[in-house]
Amino acid sequence: MNNVRTVSDTKRAFYTTHTRPINSIYRRVVEELMVEMHLLAVHADFRYDPFYALGVVTSFDRFMQGYRPEQDKASIFEGLCRALQDDPQRYRQDAERLQSLASRLSGKELVAWLSLGESAPDANDLQEQLRGIAHNAKFKYSRLFAIGLFTLVEQGDADLVKDETQRVAALKQICTALNLPEDKLQKDLDLYRSNLEKMAQARIVMEDALKAERKKREEREKAKAVTSAASDASEPRDEAASEP
Repeated sequence: MNNVRTVSDTKRAFYTTHTRPINSIYRRVVEELMVEMHLLAVHADFRYDPFYALGVVTSFDRFMQGYRPEQDKASIFEGLCRALQDDPQRYRQDAERLQSLASRLSGKELVAWLSLGESAPDANDLQEQLRGIAHNAKFKYSRLFAIGLFTLVEQGDADLVKDETQRVAALKQICTALNLPEDKLQKDLDLYRSNLEKMAQARIVMEDALKAERKKREEREKAKAVTSAASDASEPRDEAASEP
């Protein structure tokens, strides 16, 4: 008997937890992330780790920028994790720990640490996980794991990742040390960065459309007020009121 949860099971669980409708362009973002996480969760070789968690949190937060109402984002993220029978707090806490580490190290130090070349304060257990990944022939690589690694380096030195030569060299070094598929990782991150730019452009278009609609509504309300005032002024005065 096959008891593996299906994508439909996960989607149903999500919309049971988060019951409010999701705005237009963001619905696709949420569902694609949900499907990606689901397919990893049911894969026999997949194992959760903090770097994957950072990739999930970063992807969600960046692609969901500008979402309205703002308070719904927490409910959507919780529904996403709960639908996969996981704990949203675990994702947030693991991501925050890595982000804290990135705030204390430079980009080059982070690349060296991720490449198993240097240690970092209070991060021995994390580096042990990296060593485990490097020596695990069955490690299940994922785009979200790659985004987690990229996010660490980016937070350590944003200029490093903006420079193509430095970025490619840094990722190559990390891939070599951790036995990751370099070509796939580079392509996944190029696509990720490209999609972030497209999403930013889509948000601008959406904001412009909302501003235009708001302006039209204000103009209609002003025109209505002028018409109403003109109508009131043209009405005949009460004869009684005009008597001396």
